[in-house]
Amino acid sequence: MSSSDQLYQRIAADVKLGQRVKIFAFTNLYGCVVGDDTKIGTFVEIQKGVRVGARCKISSHSFLCEGVTLEDEVFIGHGVTFINDRFPRATNAHGQLQTEADWKCDSTLVKRGASIGSGATILCGVSIGERSIIGAGSVVTKDVPAGAVVAGNPARVIRIEKVN
Repeated sequence: MSSSDQLYQRIAADVKLGQRVKIFAFTNLYGCVVGDDTKIGTFVEIQKGVRVGARCKISSHSFLCEGVTLEDEVFIGHGVTFINDRFPRATNAHGQLQTEADWKCDSTLVKRGASIGSGATILCGVSIGERSIIGAGSVVTKDVPAGAVVAGNPARVIRIEKVN
């Protein structure tokens, strides 16, 4: 990593990085765990509580919010967004800005070897199956079976391939 790359990174002291992790400039990581040999592109944010497995690739402009877990060998395309709140609001019932006490973080699991295409949005509370493929621009609203190829809004199964 060059000194100029480090200049434009914000990696908090509480981030746990595996060995040989490659992180490009203009990233923001805090409170997360990143496994060995993972590559994180430019303009990526990974929030607290996120777990990224080994040998993952997270492409530029992607957002991994609290509650997301990526198992090993997961591919995240450019501009992928994860959601962790089913009912987002700026304020609570009293009109005050919400705090962590005012909402529930719903988790998302992306299983080993899954691939998520560029521009996809992954709603919270879903599991994306092992070696499945999410088409570019898809909106995933429910669980995706292992080996499935899904696309669309909402994402629908196009076919299911055998998982090796």
